[in-house]
Amino acid sequence: MNALRYGLTPKMKPVSPRKSALVAALDVGSSKVVCMIARLRPHAPQQVLTRRSHGIELVGFGHTVARGMKAGCVANLGQAEGAIRHAVDAAERMAGVEIESVVLSLSAGRLCSELFAAEIDIVGSAVSEHDIARVLAAGSRHSLRDGRAILHSLPVGYSIDGVGGVRDPRGMLASRFGVDMHVATTDIAAARNLMLAVERCHLEVEAMVASPYVAGLAVLADDEADLGAAVVDMGAGTTTLAAFLGGRLVHTDGFALGGHHVTMDIARGLNARVADAERIKTLYGSVMCGGSDERDMITVPPLSDDERDQAQLVSRATLVSIIKPRVEEILEMVRDRLANCPLAPDARSHVILTGGGSQLTGLPDLAARILGRQVRIGRPLGIAGAPDVIKGSAFAVAAGLLVYPQAAHLEHFEARRKRQLMMGTGGYFARVGLWLRESF
Repeated sequence: MNALRYGLTPKMKPVSPRKSALVAALDVGSSKVVCMIARLRPHAPQQVLTRRSHGIELVGFGHTVARGMKAGCVANLGQAEGAIRHAVDAAERMAGVEIESVVLSLSAGRLCSELFAAEIDIVGSAVSEHDIARVLAAGSRHSLRDGRAILHSLPVGYSIDGVGGVRDPRGMLASRFGVDMHVATTDIAAARNLMLAVERCHLEVEAMVASPYVAGLAVLADDEADLGAAVVDMGAGTTTLAAFLGGRLVHTDGFALGGHHVTMDIARGLNARVADAERIKTLYGSVMCGGSDERDMITVPPLSDDERDQAQLVSRATLVSIIKPRVEEILEMVRDRLANCPLAPDARSHVILTGGGSQLTGLPDLAARILGRQVRIGRPLGIAGAPDVIKGSAFAVAAGLLVYPQAAHLEHFEARRKRQLMMGTGGYFARVGLWLRESF
């Protein structure tokens, strides 16, 4: 929690490519809380999922209905804590271990991205690790904003004497060395309260990451990430998106509309209980009308417990007429957000849908028409020992949290965090440190 005082969310040390590790993932969403515990074991380079240095073997799994959450934010601290404890306890019992820290996802807080550029002089003739650290620090120096917390700080590309497109500058000759950085941020209040709910369960937050980013890590094939793709995570209370290009995260965004809003539309439109509306959506929900939809009837239980009230019958076509407008609204907002992305992948690139809200019948076809791109449903890749229930798109974020430790080395955080936590934001040592950095 201390790091959030300086606008930084916790970041973990990258997992060693030669060592095994036990990782716990915690996905606290608007509708469910999921905890997964997995053992990461080093494996030889493979032809698929080449960026993964470890195999993932699931050893523990627990999930429960989310309580005290609204649109990805903590609305009732006690209820949220209880749901987290329940999911973690189930995963620990299955794994036979007791965890001390988790990798935590975040979908709330108005996720957004900014791009920063920086350039430095090279003291020697070749780019060294020290030069890379210097330029990354320069690129992130102005990334902090009042009321915002940094989730990810990723170099998009480097430049040598003004020539961009450099992926690995180590050892290259240069007099000027530059970097373009992508910084993803969230509202600091959303991050702080979610961390508080987890820490009240006597768990340390090892890292906090954006939900659509880790969903992409779980479902994207290497070629898709290289050529350009957008991952849209359709949760219950939020819809978030992440754009990938050249194998890197280049944009994040999100808004507070999701599957729960569809459920509420059904409840109002059919005069039904929310629980019954959710069941009807799950069993019969669709965004495409069929030839027999006018004749196919759905039983809607009465709103009250009065025995005199009769269940009503509605056609599947009526249900589609309620669901479709809200889903179209969500997809149109996704389309507009992708259009405003400064590093958006090519318009011909794929869109991958994840999250519980992506399971409506006919959604890929409707999304392809509105977004003007090829669309598929994304499911977690490369998770051994996973039961069938968590192989679907609804668990993509939780599965991606298990992949994230293998991608943590891409981020620039550690040097900046140590400096600010040790020196603070003012005082003698801070001024001396600033003078040394600017002078040398």
